[in-house]
Amino acid sequence: MILAALTDIHGDLGGLEAIDADLAAADLVLLTGDLTHFGRRAAAEEVVSAVRHLNQHVLAVPGNCDHAEVADYLIEQGINLHARHVVMDGIAFVGLGGSLPAPGQTPNEYDEQELEAFLVQAAKDLPADTPTVLVAHQPPYDTVADLARIGRHVGSHAVRRFIETYKPLVCFTGHIHEGHGMDTIGSTRIVNPGPFRDGGYAYAQIEGNQVTVELCG
Repeated sequence: MILAALTDIHGDLGGLEAIDADLAAADLVLLTGDLTHFGRRAAAEEVVSAVRHLNQHVLAVPGNCDHAEVADYLIEQGINLHARHVVMDGIAFVGLGGSLPAPGQTPNEYDEQELEAFLVQAAKDLPADTPTVLVAHQPPYDTVADLARIGRHVGSHAVRRFIETYKPLVCFTGHIHEGHGMDTIGSTRIVNPGPFRDGGYAYAQIEGNQVTVELCG
């Protein structure tokens, strides 16, 4: 399975034309939160429609900068992955939207206990021995993906515990714009492509229990 992952679009679709071939060739496009920049339904529809114009196979989680109407729209479209999992072609995709409290105030924030509860809900009845992909806007604690500009790790302990317990093949994340890069937790690849509005995205291929990832842009 070929995956394309975009995070932190923040409503800026200017880079889509440059990667139209990559998106069209993917089996699934993952939108890893902050589709909009404090936008609501109309803004989310604009982003999703633009991506679907290139590839109809999309799953998404809302980010901390997405208002509640964004999640409502994703649910209506049947593509919201937050607090649930979807099995496609023998691979389980588990989703977590929102973030821990951010500087200032954003509309979609949770504490660690709430994030953990969402992950427990998402993993309910997760098929055993199924290759898993975690799609989490909030990165796990203590990786390159959560290293903020202030020089401190600001990721989630709940997300890290989920990874250590379930050992997904890969975790696609975002939120921390400067946390662009790849890392590992055990055997799990942690991938923060960097904000798509700056041109970053990830391209991955999964074959059985093996995953290869390329950071692009």
